[in-house]
Parts: sequence; structure tokens; C-alpha cells
Amino acid sequence: MQTETKISYPPVSPNKSWRVWWKLTRPHTLTAAFVPVLLGTALAIHETTIHMGLFLAMLVASLLIQAATNMFNEYYDYKRGLDTEESVGIGGTIVRDGVKPKTIMQIALSLYGISILIGIYICMNTSWWLAAIGLFCMIIGYLYTGGPLPIAYTPFGEIFAGFFMGMGIILISFYIQVGTVTTASVLISVPIFILVGAILLANNIRDLDGDKEFGRKTLAILLGRKHAIFLLAAMFTVSYAWIFALMMIGHSSVWLALVVLSVPKAVKATKGFIGKTLPIQMMPAMQSTAQTNTIFGFLLTIGLFIDYFIN
Repeated sequence: MQTETKISYPPVSPNKSWRVWWKLTRPHTLTAAFVPVLLGTALAIHETTIHMGLFLAMLVASLLIQAATNMFNEYYDYKRGLDTEESVGIGGTIVRDGVKPKTIMQIALSLYGISILIGIYICMNTSWWLAAIGLFCMIIGYLYTGGPLPIAYTPFGEIFAGFFMGMGIILISFYIQVGTVTTASVLISVPIFILVGAILLANNIRDLDGDKEFGRKTLAILLGRKHAIFLLAAMFTVSYAWIFALMMIGHSSVWLALVVLSVPKAVKATKGFIGKTLPIQMMPAMQSTAQTNTIFGFLLTIGLFIDYFIN
């Protein structure tokens, strides 16, 4: 296992400083935070007048928590020896860019601290029960790669990520505006639950060989590459089918059919993994998976807004 004393930390070049810190947030994953907030708020507009202060507070807090979770991931991947200078991906800020592990942990905890302050504002204007829910979500974010048995090293990473960073954020965003959770809000949040989980699955497919060497037991490892890609395709398929099923039974507007415009990205993501074995070859497919979640969520949001203004 690597320790901080085994490498030196050259100062980050001023010319690329902002790029290093931006990369540390792993921006392609931030869609898993802001898309659910937008969607939950779009659902709420059908029930009440939107409180912009609460919307912005929820958006910022969600982004900060996601960024902090990514930094915990960076820190613990380094501590456990998973990140090296040859590692492929957006991580590796410690081993490639000279940022000290202690600095990353301090920033992550600071982001959590700011999120707690924002959460207090949200609770003051809604319900203090949200404080317990928010703290629990933050603990899960830390335990995803921290603690003695990180969630990311188990077959349950996709489920935890999808539930807490997908469905959970949608329902909280809806609740702080409306004061309750409806059947419709739960049903429409399901595809985002699945697609946020798909982002993690795509990441684990890319890292399958390296993760296996370090003893991880991710879903991708247990299924094998071929079956994991099949599962990814199935997750995309179910997400689209779910929306059309809701339309057929009258639980959603026909405008939500706009999500079909994101199908090419889902197809590109799936095909991008087929026949690939090297992590660098699979990076475009992983990015397309995250983009599918983003575009799908935006199109759902647009569909909800169109339905609201038309009706």
C-alpha cells in the first residue's frame, strides 16, 4: 500500500492550477447531482410555486456533496494504492498533479461543511427531518470509498449511487417545494435511479481488470465484462421503456417522450464498450454513459415544463 512518504509533491503549476482543481471535482459525474435537482423541481412546478432560494440551495448543496464524494474517492484510491501515474481516467490528481492527499481530504470536508450550512437553511424553511436524511446521505457519500469496507468495492455500488444520488435527490428536491412526496414523483424518478447507477457500472466496466487485481468485488467483476455490458444496455432500455409505460397508463405526459432524443448517446455508450479491453479505449463509452443521464434528465425536465405551460 502506498503512503504519503513514498512520493514527493511538486507544487501545482500556476498555468494549470485551475484545471487540476476542476479535474479533481470529476466534472463528468456532477450531472448525477444537478440533473435530479432540476427534475425534482420540474415535477414540483405542477404542484406549487417554486421557491427559487430553496431550489438554488439544493442545487449547490448537491453539487458540493458530489464533488466531495469524488475527492474522498481520489484520496482513498491513492491510500489503497489503486491510483498510479499510469492510471487511466480523470482521477489521479495526487499521483500526477502533485496535490497532497491531506489537502484533498481537507477540501472534501470543507465542502461537506458548507453543505451542512446550506442544509440548515433548507431545514429552517421546510422540515428538520431533512437534517437526518441529509446527514445520512453524506455518510453514504463518505462510505462509498471510505471506511473499512467501501461500498464501491462491493456489488452494491450502483444501487447505492442510483438511490441516493438519483431518486433521493429528486424526491428531496420535490419535497422541499411541495411538502410531501407523491406517487408520480417516485415513479418518474426511477429512470434516473437506473441511469445514475449506469454511470457507476460504466466506470466499473472500464476499471474491471485493475479492480480485480486489488480484490474488489464490483458488479462488473462478478458478472464479467460481456454480461456487465449487457446489463448496461438493459439499464438503458428499461429507463426508456419505463417512461413510455408511464405514458401508456396515464401517469405522465406525452411530452416526456422527448427522452427518445437521447437514445443515440445510449447506443454509443453501449457499443463503445463492446470488444474493448483497455481502459483508455473505453473512456469515450464511459463519458457517453454520463452524457446519456444528462440529456435524458434534461429532456424529461423540458417535457415537464412544456406540459405545465400548455396545460
